[in-house]
Amino acid sequence: MRIKKGDTVLIIAGKDRGKKGKVLHIFPQERKISVEGVNLLKKHVSPEKQRQQQKGKKTGQIVEFPAAISVSNVKLICPKCGKGTRIGKENGERVCKKCNQRV
Repeated sequence: MRIKKGDTVLIIAGKDRGKKGKVLHIFPQERKISVEGVNLLKKHVSPEKQRQQQKGKKTGQIVEFPAAISVSNVKLICPKCGKGTRIGKENGERVCKKCNQRV
């Protein structure tokens, strides 16, 4: 995979098309990535029994977290030209296909 953790990417397909975000996690086995603020899911978390019962509260939480999306649905944003672009490899380095600069 040519996208790395910390890269800024543009979503090109799906319900969040057109959004930009920073890559948080990479799952190379499944060819998926997790992007900040994109593909958010809600998870209902039950209260921790020991800690919250001592306080007298029995409330849970609803937590939002970014789920993984396919690498084929994103384009890397080149830091030099600022556009969503494809990435090539030359001499082991990533190269922007639009401006031919190292990424």
